[in-house]
Amino acid sequence: MTTQAARTPQQDRSRATRRRLLEAAVECLAELGWNGSTVAVVAERAGVTRGAAQHHFPTREDLFTAAVEYVTEQRLAAVRADTEELPPPGEGRTEAVVELIVRLYTGPLFRAALHLWVAAATEQALRERIVALENHLGREAHRAAVEFLGADESHPGARETVQATLDLARGLGLANLLTDDGPRRAGVVRQWARTLDAVLIT
Repeated sequence: MTTQAARTPQQDRSRATRRRLLEAAVECLAELGWNGSTVAVVAERAGVTRGAAQHHFPTREDLFTAAVEYVTEQRLAAVRADTEELPPPGEGRTEAVVELIVRLYTGPLFRAALHLWVAAATEQALRERIVALENHLGREAHRAAVEFLGADESHPGARETVQATLDLARGLGLANLLTDDGPRRAGVVRQWARTLDAVLIT
């Protein structure tokens, strides 16, 4: 067996361990919050030793910022895949796109990210990482929203309205943290889709 052939299974195991740690970190953060989510707790949930966890992520901040980034990128990829099922323009597409964007900001991922934001408010080292991460993800989400909506950002007010859609989605995600806000959210999404059509359709 060549050295390269021997390395491949080891690299696969390393990638699998890293993925388990990232997914476990998001689950812990969503369920236990920042204070309850230690490297040891995450390692136990992922089924690896603490030493193995620290081999992949030397610090707690490394682990949790990487976890939120990983799962968010996975979710963005899933949302892009979901666009294949969107109706064509003019047949309720705008409302379907808004609902798709809102789903980015609901569920365990958003809850986990929120715990990081709160912790980052008082922890400088974490704040720098989270601000950089959120700036990157914000740009990606905005780019995706423009694409899905077919928005022409050279049209007056279009860019601001697309950004308002993302801000609205975050707000709806916050409202959903304590109770199921689905029924009210559906009405807000319908009304906002009408607003988008009025601004974006020239």
